[in-house]
Amino acid sequence: MKSLPNQPDIDQLKRQAKELLAALRQGAPEAITRVQTSLPAAAGQNTEWLVRLRLHDAQSCLAREYGFASWAALSDFVDMARARRADPAELTADFARFAYAGDLAGEMNRSRPERAARYLSLLAEHGPLDPWIGCASGDVSVVRQQLELDPGWAEKDGGPLRIPALVAATHSGLVRLPEYRDAIHEVVSLLLEAGADPNQSVGSRWPPASLEQPSQEHLVSALYGAAGVNHDTRLTRLLLDAGADPNDGEALYHALEHDDPDLVDLLLQAGATISGTNALYRALDYDHLKIFELLLSRTESIDEPDMGPLLIWAIRRRRSLAHIEAILKAGGDPRAKSKDGVDAFTLALRYGLPDVARLLQQASAVGKPRDPELFLAACARGDSDEARRLKSLHPDLPAALDEAQLRMFPELAAAGCTEAVRLMAELGWPLDTRGGDWNATVLNHAVFRGDAALVETLLTCGAEWTEEHGFGDNACGTLSWASLNRPVPDGDWAGCAKALLRHGMPSAQRDPAHTDTVLVAGVRRRFAEDVTEILLSGPAAAEVDHAL
Repeated sequence: MKSLPNQPDIDQLKRQAKELLAALRQGAPEAITRVQTSLPAAAGQNTEWLVRLRLHDAQSCLAREYGFASWAALSDFVDMARARRADPAELTADFARFAYAGDLAGEMNRSRPERAARYLSLLAEHGPLDPWIGCASGDVSVVRQQLELDPGWAEKDGGPLRIPALVAATHSGLVRLPEYRDAIHEVVSLLLEAGADPNQSVGSRWPPASLEQPSQEHLVSALYGAAGVNHDTRLTRLLLDAGADPNDGEALYHALEHDDPDLVDLLLQAGATISGTNALYRALDYDHLKIFELLLSRTESIDEPDMGPLLIWAIRRRRSLAHIEAILKAGGDPRAKSKDGVDAFTLALRYGLPDVARLLQQASAVGKPRDPELFLAACARGDSDEARRLKSLHPDLPAALDEAQLRMFPELAAAGCTEAVRLMAELGWPLDTRGGDWNATVLNHAVFRGDAALVETLLTCGAEWTEEHGFGDNACGTLSWASLNRPVPDGDWAGCAKALLRHGMPSAQRDPAHTDTVLVAGVRRRFAEDVTEILLSGPAAAEVDHAL
């Protein structure tokens, strides 16, 4: 087994993995033997099979040669070795970056509690924890001692993020780890018993705000941390019982993202407002039928004019027939129209919801749509044969469609309708059409969702990585945000990066001013580690992987 140097360098290890992969693809006997010996899946495989391995396989082989079960384990070891050499102030700052999401840390990342826990173990080697870290990690003795020394401490901002104690405890990502959960609950109880204000809050640091200049408008409350960030019912109950205001503008909104009716019900029982807010609309952003029905049942009166837009929103979000039935039962008008004047029945066809369309057609007695609308509907449900038949009758489609109809291309991409979008691209829909909640092109939406196969299809059809979205950035910026925040489970942002490189996006260069960012076309960017590695490797490596 190989031995790591006293101060291992992850970049040097990455270079070793690349060198191993290059030698393997050249058929070097030594490389073949190393892989067959160290990589279980490669044992007994022939050379033709071995040369098809990828960089992650070479990294896994190298990790096993050094005695680690995986590349991730080796990378974590090297990271911790580096961190162990850092001073406590630097360790504390790193812990904060991993323990908290961007609205407190001033970045665009989610919290990474497992990594925060590793840094916490290193901080413990330097002696008793700072009381602020005690709040974040559930060190009851440290917090109790600090309260005895300074009874007013719980209301003071502290730590590298300059946040008060309750905010520090309720927003800590460590509460999602079973080994820390009960202790952090106990810390919150202790702080409340000591008189901490249950409505503690700080200004959001989410960009363009920052740690140095927090937002003066958007506040991040302790209740938002408990209910909206960590979705912790017990913490939420502790705060509400102590008098936390359930209408902080964030807690209910973000609690709806988690499929937990009990958490939502707890906030509603405490007086969280539904009418006059966007709670019902937010609930339709997720396929949580029980929660949506719970909200409807707790709304004493819903004016019919308000239900029309809700029905349209449910269709846009491609919610189930049961959602639509619930809205109609609550007084929704099946003849409701969108802001563009499109009726609900037609809109259901456009979003590829034939069962919903049938229900609305029966309820509103609308007639059969014309061929262009039927063409759009066939595309939306991925019916290639019908779409091509209608196009043969009307060769000017899709160019002859109006702006609202053409905008369905990015709208369906935003909704994750991969087969529909692929078909539409093949049939000639304009690739630069923008739509969706953030006014983006289909390529940006596909990158956002980590749909590497669709990204490849769109780029092959002529999409450009420079196409901008409504926030003034392009597909590279979309890749940055999405790879860090992973908005879709199992998204393949590494595959998206490879496709973008193969189709003209410049490779990344190391940023001389910052170790955790790179430069792409002169713009400083941060990506997930695997995506960064691919972008630094450049288009040649991506092309080789694609060919294999």
